[in-house]
Amino acid sequence: MPLPKLVIGDLTINVPIIQGGMGVGISLSGLASAVADQGGVGVIAAAMPGIHEPDIATNSDAANIRVLEREIRKARRMTSGVIGVNIMVALTNYADMVRTAIAEKIDIIFSGAGLPLDLPGFLKAGSVTKLVPIVSSARAAKIICQKWLARFDYLPDAFVVEGPKAGGHIGFKPDQIDDPKFSLEKIVTEVIEILKPIEAENDRTIPVIAAGGIFNGQDIYAFIEMGAAGVQMGTRFVATHECDADAAFKQAYVDSKKEDMVIIKSPVGLPGRAVRNAFIDEITKGRQKPFKCPFHCIKTCNPKKSPYCIAIALGNARKGKMKQGFAFAGQNAYRVDEIISVKELMTLLQTEYHLTDICSKTQTTELVTT
Repeated sequence: MPLPKLVIGDLTINVPIIQGGMGVGISLSGLASAVADQGGVGVIAAAMPGIHEPDIATNSDAANIRVLEREIRKARRMTSGVIGVNIMVALTNYADMVRTAIAEKIDIIFSGAGLPLDLPGFLKAGSVTKLVPIVSSARAAKIICQKWLARFDYLPDAFVVEGPKAGGHIGFKPDQIDDPKFSLEKIVTEVIEILKPIEAENDRTIPVIAAGGIFNGQDIYAFIEMGAAGVQMGTRFVATHECDADAAFKQAYVDSKKEDMVIIKSPVGLPGRAVRNAFIDEITKGRQKPFKCPFHCIKTCNPKKSPYCIAIALGNARKGKMKQGFAFAGQNAYRVDEIISVKELMTLLQTEYHLTDICSKTQTTELVTT
């Protein structure tokens, strides 16, 4: 059985795989268009896309808006598939980036790192953009539905449910990350259940998309069987030729070991999962890297107390300067053993899903006949 299609509003996505939005230049038009071309949803990240623009230090808002517009338009020229933008609520220029994405008629806005309670208010008459919050609990999903209905008479077009095995900043306390009570499997099930009465009362379907630590077709099969309508994957798409990061960034995944997957304390006040390297070791030992913050990209970051600038560190890594930065990565990044094309990856995931389905049905038949 092939993967089911993912329907979000009037959008039909042939392959229910969403490429995670990875900020500071990791997922731009190159990666997003390649994924969209293969039937999935390609996602451009709106977190500091203009980090390498010449005027980023003097005019960061304009630089980031300019690059987001440029990348959306480039992706549109490169594919006719579905393109989304990931916009973190915690961004200081959140509103401007949302307005830009909607004005560019982006297909979907994915929004997390905070509750996007005001997001529907940015839509204009005739807007085509779908709104998909990213949450880490059933409670957050319910709050968003209640607030959006009361204020805007609007329900989310879908939810991405992100678990603690995700890469980058994660919405869990350190003691929750390895607690089974906060596993992705448990949270996805809880969100599906809490949405059922809301869907029934409003005669709507709100697809739930599982994210965080999903690595192969077997994982996809498990979550589809659980009731998820699709999955979001970030780590696997970094290890592709089309990913917008430097080859050295991608190689950090290939060279990593299980013990290299570490949780760091980010300057923005959230735990983050990354690939351990010399830069992280220095920070962990308390060695500060003094800097002046020219852009204050995240609301929760206090430049006066931060040991380093995370935007600059991630921007350096994106360009392959791994001694001056580090790579965010999901829990399973150490399982990556080669860099392949997006087409090869999408084909592989669908083949794994199909084979898992065949094996599952064969085992079921054998149990019944015996």
